[in-house]
Amino acid sequence: MNPKIKRIATIVVTVLAAGMVILSGVMKLTHSAQIVETLSKVGVGPYITMLGLMEIGFSALFLYPKTMKLGFILLSCYFAGALATELSHGTPLNALTPMILIWIATFLRDRNVFLATAE
Repeated sequence: MNPKIKRIATIVVTVLAAGMVILSGVMKLTHSAQIVETLSKVGVGPYITMLGLMEIGFSALFLYPKTMKLGFILLSCYFAGALATELSHGTPLNALTPMILIWIATFLRDRNVFLATAE
């Protein structure tokens, strides 16, 4: 793949993934009616503000190159928990899309996170 095209694709996927998570965090911080209703149904209504702060903080770590791996791990764990909650309550799998985008962005940014290289 052309290095310039790969760089553009990496930036686009990274911004899209982090943007989705940050937007979700902002919606939680503003206590959007739909978000409050959905999260209250699954029993995490009292923690909406904390969840929003976590999403924004983890995304910031993911966007910053030196802390990208930590942000990736924290976002993966966060969305794995969200996915488990959605599966256990029979709600739509909304956490799957950002999780897939985060994994793709991480792979494009640093393949060593997934593939060990021989030294």
